[in-house]
Amino acid sequence: MAIGIIIYVGAKYQFLLKQEYMKNYEALTFILFSSIFPIGIGILLRLPKLIIEIKENRQWTFDWAKFMGVGLPSLGVLSMCVLIFTPAGEYFIPLVPEVMYSGNFTIQTIAGVVFGFILLDSVKK
Repeated sequence: MAIGIIIYVGAKYQFLLKQEYMKNYEALTFILFSSIFPIGIGILLRLPKLIIEIKENRQWTFDWAKFMGVGLPSLGVLSMCVLIFTPAGEYFIPLVPEVMYSGNFTIQTIAGVVFGFILLDSVKK
């Protein structure tokens, strides 16, 4: 229930930021929130399982293979979406696929949720 409320409030705030972006044409705050919020959602989705694992008496480990194989590529996709809206992004636009800067934030949202989930899923106890 709490995760649903957080998603609802975050989506409402993201909508307000998008309206502000449409008025002032300052995209950076909207883009940053649109990138960080899905990471938080991915973390929240994995958090209950991590709490259960914390209660077990085992040694902490980190699954580097999962993090490097899934987490880093999703972080790369997410950072490309943010990078093109920064002042240095004009140099990277030829390197970024068009689908990432066409105004469709689906790829950015999926990459953020995957990265947040994998970040906590890589931590094992």
